[in-house]
Amino acid sequence: MSEILVLGAGMVGVSTALALQARGHAVTLADRRAPGLETSYGNAGVIQVEAAEPYPMPRDPMTLARMALGRSNDIAYSPAGLLHQSGALWRYFRASGPRRHKVVSQIYSQLTARATADHQPLITASGSENLIARDGLALLFRKAIDFDAAARAAEHLRAAYGVASRAVDGKAWQREEPALRLTPAGAVHYTGSWSASDPGGLTAAYADLFERQGGRILLADAKTLLRTGSGWQIDGPDGPITTKAAVLCLGPWTGSYLRRFGLRVPMVLKRGYHAHYDAPLRPRRPFLDADNGVVLSPMTRGLRMASGAALVPMDAAADPRQLRRAEAAVGTLIELGPRLEEPQWVGTRPCLPSMLPMVGAIPAQSGLWVNFGHGHQGFTLGPTTATLLADAFEGAPSELQKALSPAVQMI
Repeated sequence: MSEILVLGAGMVGVSTALALQARGHAVTLADRRAPGLETSYGNAGVIQVEAAEPYPMPRDPMTLARMALGRSNDIAYSPAGLLHQSGALWRYFRASGPRRHKVVSQIYSQLTARATADHQPLITASGSENLIARDGLALLFRKAIDFDAAARAAEHLRAAYGVASRAVDGKAWQREEPALRLTPAGAVHYTGSWSASDPGGLTAAYADLFERQGGRILLADAKTLLRTGSGWQIDGPDGPITTKAAVLCLGPWTGSYLRRFGLRVPMVLKRGYHAHYDAPLRPRRPFLDADNGVVLSPMTRGLRMASGAALVPMDAAADPRQLRRAEAAVGTLIELGPRLEEPQWVGTRPCLPSMLPMVGAIPAQSGLWVNFGHGHQGFTLGPTTATLLADAFEGAPSELQKALSPAVQMI
């Protein structure tokens, strides 16, 4: 039995703690806040098996021009954000070429294909079925040309990766979703994706399971992590905690902590926002309003609108302009109702230029492991990459884990 410290109590960290615990290890899970209160709290709540191909950086001049001029609500940016991330963005652009993206997608699709299967044992053991819906994810389009293109893309995903979907004309979709005020051109319904009505609550339920099974959860700051002669140490609430191994699952903060040990990992940091509305009628399932770059998800707290990405420094002041832009436009599609009073939530998606998460042992740093860089899919892939890491920790790495390992990605 080894003593292992897992830093970060989001979906990835909690899942990693559970996977290592299941293999007989004594695990301590530490974060500065309670489990599920950072990025895992505020996402759209979808376990996206349809996301078989990671989102590449657009390369066509027209799309890039629309983004640069602020005419696309999918993306916002600040000059400081672009400057700070320029090196990572250039690497992301290069990795997004068609040939490289195809190679990456062959790896990535193996992760998303098993996402729901890897979540299910944790959902069952944590008693969280009440939080899960299996009604899929819809992409709604107001223009026929966009709907037709999305239907072709869905057919490609079916042929290449077995992703189940159906293309539905607008009138038929409005009959299925009576909350819609207008008839869209059509919808692509990815039927295999699941959703959680409280993603932070699901993460917390997994953490409760970990604790019931003998795991230890404590509040501690990863800034105090240091290497000792026998392993790794962090300052706990009752004094130093020393373990043989440490796993960094700190999402967008992981890169800055790795720099403390002389390691530089370029990251593209995509900020997102959400808001809740007391909608008189809620949709049956989450859907993307493709024209406005927002996902609307029925949640315990209300109808959640989750924004696209903003390329800004992590310490920048909140500027939820993408939500404000979308409110009026989305209101023609579905009645949002009054916005609920709550502090403005802000979260950052931790993206690596390779578009692949980094999972495994850090070379030349004995006992230091990482599981981060999931981009938009940390909630989806937490249990999957946790299993891959735990297998590698046991000395049985899979070929899939090897493709995600720091030894490969940090070259």
